[in-house]
Amino acid sequence: MSLNHVRPWKNIYRRTSRQIMVGNVPVGGDAPISVQTMTNTATTDVAATVDQVQRAAEAGADIVRVSVPDEASSKALKEIVRESPVPIVADIHFHYRRGIEAAEAGAACLRINPGNIGSEDRVREVIAAARDHGCSMRIGVNAGSLERHLLEKYGEPCPEAMVESGLEHIRILQDNDFHEFKISVKASDVFLSAAAYQGIADATDAPIHLGITEAGGLTSGTIKSAIGLGNLLWMGIGDTLRVSLSADPVEEVKVGYEILKSLGLRHRGVNIISCPSCARQGFDVIGTVEKLEERLEHIKTPMSLSIIGCVVNGPGEALMTDVGFTGGGAGRGMVYLAGKKSHSMSNDEMIDHIVEQVEKRAEQIEAEEKVAGEAAE
Repeated sequence: MSLNHVRPWKNIYRRTSRQIMVGNVPVGGDAPISVQTMTNTATTDVAATVDQVQRAAEAGADIVRVSVPDEASSKALKEIVRESPVPIVADIHFHYRRGIEAAEAGAACLRINPGNIGSEDRVREVIAAARDHGCSMRIGVNAGSLERHLLEKYGEPCPEAMVESGLEHIRILQDNDFHEFKISVKASDVFLSAAAYQGIADATDAPIHLGITEAGGLTSGTIKSAIGLGNLLWMGIGDTLRVSLSADPVEEVKVGYEILKSLGLRHRGVNIISCPSCARQGFDVIGTVEKLEERLEHIKTPMSLSIIGCVVNGPGEALMTDVGFTGGGAGRGMVYLAGKKSHSMSNDEMIDHIVEQVEKRAEQIEAEEKVAGEAAE
C-alpha cells in the first residue's frame, strides 16, 4: 500500500447530494469528485478537437466540455463523441435547437440555462430530447450574464441574485419532472463565487459543479482557483470541478488534480514534496524537481516522492513518502524506499535512479492493491 494515504485528521466532511450520471461518470452522492476541462479548438475542426480531448483525458480529465454554437458544430459533435474516451458535455447557451441536436449527437450532458432558451414549449422539447437520449444537464449561472430582472431587483451581481437565478432554472426542470441536473454559480470574484456556492448548497441537494470563471492565466488563475475551490471543497461543497485558465486545457486538469490531492480528496500520479531552494541544498533542487515532474508524468498510480536538499527536514519527510531523496555532502544523498533508509546515491545519477525507483514502487503498489482486491472478493 502507498504511504500516500489519507489520515483520520485529514478527513473532510462532504455535503450530501443526490447522484446523477454524465455518461458513465457518476457525479454527486459518494462518487469521487470528477475533474473537467473544456476544449478551445473550433468544434468544426474535428481532428484538432478530438486530439485535445484525448490529451485532456490522458492527463486525467473525467469529462470534457465542447462548445456547440451553431449547426455545423452540432454535426461535428457526433464524430467527436464517437472518438472521445470520456463523456462529452455540449455547451449550449440560447438556441434550443442546439440542445436537441447535441442530445441526438450523443452528448452526455447539456450545459444550458432552461430559462434562456425561449418558450415553455421549447424548454419541453429540449428536456424531451435529453430524456430520450439519456442526457443530463448542467445549469450554469454566471455573474456576468445574470437575467435582467435580477439585476434590476438587486442592483448588481451578488450571491443572492445568483442563487435566485439558479433556483429559477431548477424550478423549470423540476416542473417538467426532469431531475438529472447539476448546477454551478460561477463568478470571476473569489468571494462572490464562494458566497453564491454556499447559498446554492444550502438551497438544493443537486450535485454542484465548482469553478471560478475567467480566473486568469496559469499562475494567477491557479492561485484564485486554489483559494476559491479549495475553501469550498474544505467545507464539503463540490461534486465536480473545472479550473478555468487562459492556458492549455491539460493545465486545467493538472491544477484540478493538484487541488484535490492537496486536500486528500483524490489521488492520481506522483505527489512530489520538495523544499524551497536555500543555501543548505546539496544539489539543484529546482532543476531536479522540474525534470522529475516531466519524467514521471506517465505514472498514474497514487504515490508520494520527497526531494529535499539537505538533512534538516529530509529524513523526516522521507519517512512519510514512498520514495525519497535527501541531499547530503560530498556530492551524494540518501535514498529512502517505503519510508525506510535504503542506500546512498551520487547526485549526478539521482534523477535516472529516482525515476527507476518510482516506477518499481508504482508496480509494487499496484500488485499489492490487486492482491488486496482479490482477497476482498
